[in-house]
Amino acid sequence: MNLLKATGTIGGLTLASRVLGLVRDSLFARYIGASFASDAFLVAFRLPNMFRALFAEGAFASAFIPMFNQKVGDPEGRGLPDGLHFAEQALAVLLPVLLAMTVLLEVFAWPVTFLLSGRFNGVSPDQFAFAVQLSRITIPYLMLISLVSLFGGILNSLHKFWVNAAAPILLNLTLIAALLLFHSHDPLVTARNQAIAVSVSGLLQLLWLAWACRQNGVSLRLRLPRLNPDVKRLMALIWPAAAGAGAVQINLVISTALAASLLAHGSVTYIYMADRLNQLPLGLIGIGLGTVLLPTISRQLGAGAEAEAMETQNRGMELALLLTLPATVALVVSGEPIAAALFGYGRYTAQDTHFTAQALAAFSIGLPSYILVKVLTPGFYARQDTKTPVRYATLSMVVNLVGNLLLIVPLKHIGPPLATALASTVNVWLLYRTLVARGHFAADARLRRRAPRLALAALAMGVVLWLTQDALTPYVHGTWIVRCLALAALVSAGGVVYGLATVLLGAFSKDDLRLLLRRRRTT
Repeated sequence: MNLLKATGTIGGLTLASRVLGLVRDSLFARYIGASFASDAFLVAFRLPNMFRALFAEGAFASAFIPMFNQKVGDPEGRGLPDGLHFAEQALAVLLPVLLAMTVLLEVFAWPVTFLLSGRFNGVSPDQFAFAVQLSRITIPYLMLISLVSLFGGILNSLHKFWVNAAAPILLNLTLIAALLLFHSHDPLVTARNQAIAVSVSGLLQLLWLAWACRQNGVSLRLRLPRLNPDVKRLMALIWPAAAGAGAVQINLVISTALAASLLAHGSVTYIYMADRLNQLPLGLIGIGLGTVLLPTISRQLGAGAEAEAMETQNRGMELALLLTLPATVALVVSGEPIAAALFGYGRYTAQDTHFTAQALAAFSIGLPSYILVKVLTPGFYARQDTKTPVRYATLSMVVNLVGNLLLIVPLKHIGPPLATALASTVNVWLLYRTLVARGHFAADARLRRRAPRLALAALAMGVVLWLTQDALTPYVHGTWIVRCLALAALVSAGGVVYGLATVLLGAFSKDDLRLLLRRRRTT
């Protein structure tokens, strides 16, 4: 499988989803602004959003895909039928667990909301009751999106990556439709309609994945749950993988709770909007690479091709740095015009935009670490080691908590994002060091030669953006079309400078481009 092509397919669909997500967030800023209403919805949305990252993009896929591939590729087995039998066994146990979890969370929505928000900062009992109501409305999304992850894992194992990657588009379309059709002069009403749209989108995504599975000859039957050895192993792998894959999300939950309880209303919204911009390159690069690398490396290791697995991970890291470093520099240097163009109108004030840009710069410092975690963890999961990443994720959460407590008072809304970035950097360093110590990863000569040159090229781009972005400032406050053109000009300028710098510094050559194009034509 061509790594660049597969990652590009997922990245392209994720790009469509993320662009729609930015449209959604822009409408959200216009109709709700940065206030208690926006904070209440975002706290309610944080829990299902975390489960989406843990299960749909992390834990379940990390545990399920290697076991499913092992069943399908077993030379003494029946291939796909054995894999689907295992999937049915997993569904039989997963479904009642999810139903029980949903009921429990609905019953205990008040304490759950309290833990996520710290009861907010100085709200009345009626306001907190409204926040609890929003949490109850969004909780069914947890069950729906976890079932989506099962179907998505099957399709990813069958190399139908695009179907699962397209599912989040339905979430954004549903929320956009709710904002356009059901917004109100009262931000609280608009926020409640957004919560309803979240659960509706979960049902739509489940129907989409179930239909796609049926179209590809996959039909799962409901069975009575039985804890056979395969299911026990799956469950044993899921829980540590959840913490390992979701370290960033868990850190964000901690940051959100502290911001809601200690900072002024609107601070949760600043952090959320900044995280949304930071998630754009993470979604395009990190999720695509992680989705492709895990089944690829697990298949190579299953065939005894250790050298090929090492090569795949080296090229994955190189591709991650090639795409991540310029995004990091651009978001740090040009966060203000980007935030102004996307969010700075309607109920979202100039001060809201400035605070969002500050939080974005802090988040973006850790962007390479967020994405390299996606590149390094398949080296553990493909070997069915989910315990090591969870140990390091736990340590990174401790670093994040300490960082939050130390930074949130003096730096306010900048403190939690900066603590999250530092915690992720600790996590990726521990993962890298362990893989190297075990002999499971070694940076080859090509990666060692190109990594510092890519960093220099990104810095050169940053200098050009810093010197030229003031000329675009008047245009990022214009009409929607003018804002889009200004952002396009900024991105294009940065892309051209970075591309030229990579060639001049020897980080990327014409031969590489010809090789990539030839591989694309032959795949």
